[in-house]
Amino acid sequence: MSEPSYEELKARLAELEKQGAGRRAGQLEFRVGEKGGVSVYGLGRFPVTLYYEQWVRLLDSAAPLRAFLDENKSAGKLKMREK
Repeated sequence: MSEPSYEELKARLAELEKQGAGRRAGQLEFRVGEKGGVSVYGLGRFPVTLYYEQWVRLLDSAAPLRAFLDENKSAGKLKMREK
């Protein structure tokens, strides 16, 4: 098998960068793992993986969580990512 040419490598790199661009744009991606956990990609460096019941409990707590975040944001306790 021969080595790929410079142009072929350049085209492959452009293709890979195009595929990875969607993830870097802040889009979230969901996947179901072999053990049944649901992972969310795109929040940070590593995926967040929880099981169905855990996701339901977290979603049911959305309003109290948002209130907690707002309360602590105004107190200056949360680390905010600069834009």
